[in-house]
Amino acid sequence: MNKAVLQSIIDDLKAGKTPLLSTDDFPCFSAEALAGNSHVAPDYLDVIAKSLTEADIPTFERAIRAVDEGDLAWLGFKVIYDAAEAQRNTDNEVTKKYGDQGSADGEPLVFFCNDAKEIVSSRTPSPRDTFQMKDVTRGPSMHNEQFEGLTWRSVALFDQVHVWLLGASDVASELSALAIHVGFKVTVVDYDPAYISEERFPDAARIELPGDNFDGLDEYHAVPADYVCVLTRGHMFDPESCVWAVRHNVHYVGMMGCKGKNTTVHDLVTSRGVTEEQWESIKRPIGLKFGAKTPAELAIAIVAELIDVRYKERYSDEARERHEQSLGR
Repeated sequence: MNKAVLQSIIDDLKAGKTPLLSTDDFPCFSAEALAGNSHVAPDYLDVIAKSLTEADIPTFERAIRAVDEGDLAWLGFKVIYDAAEAQRNTDNEVTKKYGDQGSADGEPLVFFCNDAKEIVSSRTPSPRDTFQMKDVTRGPSMHNEQFEGLTWRSVALFDQVHVWLLGASDVASELSALAIHVGFKVTVVDYDPAYISEERFPDAARIELPGDNFDGLDEYHAVPADYVCVLTRGHMFDPESCVWAVRHNVHYVGMMGCKGKNTTVHDLVTSRGVTEEQWESIKRPIGLKFGAKTPAELAIAIVAELIDVRYKERYSDEARERHEQSLGR
């Protein structure tokens, strides 16, 4: 989230102006994000903008502080499509009881919520609202469509994890689509235009290296927060890719390959200055183990592992402990 956007909203509200909210800044209201949802349209952002007052300034100020602090936090939106229905109590014998009240009111609302379940909003939510507002921490939410008359949207105040796919293999093509779908930012790298085409990677950033090898990879730089998946075709450039990832000290690096290939890559990688400790930090083979064989199945296994790594990295020790217990591990 761009702090300047949040500050401009604050400035407009202080000046008594209606801020301009764009789907570029709040992509949860884009046509792509709302595809198939007849209850919400991108122009609902105009409804939200007109509903904002000076009382909403603390919400946006808290969001700016979260950006500055790198907090795991979201800016959330209550979307009303039937005010009377939204306020009706629709709990039943299956749902947890939240009292006799449904939503606190039939008006849109912008709110702040973080992983610590801190909520900041201009109006007091009902208990049921609070339940759904906290649910944005599941990124963005799991129960946003549970009750009639309203729904919930949110935008993260923290950066996406950047995943590098080194090699434009069939697995990488399947992986790219899945990783983007679950919120990763993806860059794919290869030298062959036939493989690194827009058709195979329509939503990823693409880097086409010069020549017919991975020598040009050294011209590009990862940061320690990035993840790297080594997926070169035929494992031909796995050594160069592993060395590159280790030298950039990325948070996660995984490599495909059988035991025999790993031994060969090990010898080539360590001959280029990678230590045994660094080699052992490379996840081999990449992905969770559940019998995946085809490119699509392998992509699912890898994305599942990336999600697990991201979850462990982002959430507090207390939150992870609770979740790990619920997973039975």
